[in-house]
Amino acid sequence: MSARIVLIVDDDPFIRKLIATTLEDVAGFELREACDGQEAVELAEAVAPAIVFLDVNMPRLDGIVACRKLRELPQASGATIVMLTAAGPDAEADARAAGADLFLTKPFSPLELLRLVDQLGGR
Repeated sequence: MSARIVLIVDDDPFIRKLIATTLEDVAGFELREACDGQEAVELAEAVAPAIVFLDVNMPRLDGIVACRKLRELPQASGATIVMLTAAGPDAEADARAAGADLFLTKPFSPLELLRLVDQLGGR
């Protein structure tokens, strides 16, 4: 069985590292990282992620636009997209309209992240 690819997208290297470190020992996951929405879309075309952790506020291409573009890609259209946000309900509504599945509010703990991944059947 091949590993499921998790794409971690955030312009903050600390957040990417937190997610990657938390998930690195979860069986069956192969982790990939992108620092903005544009890089995420390009990487998703190549790796077909199963799960995408996607920050809302990023340079070049924000998470809302990136989410829409990911939903349009055959390689990523079926991925579970988890939006990472410290923004309020307006951003969440925009993200839902763009195709986001779940939300993780910043700041979050590694335990919250693991619980979410458990819900997705990742363990």
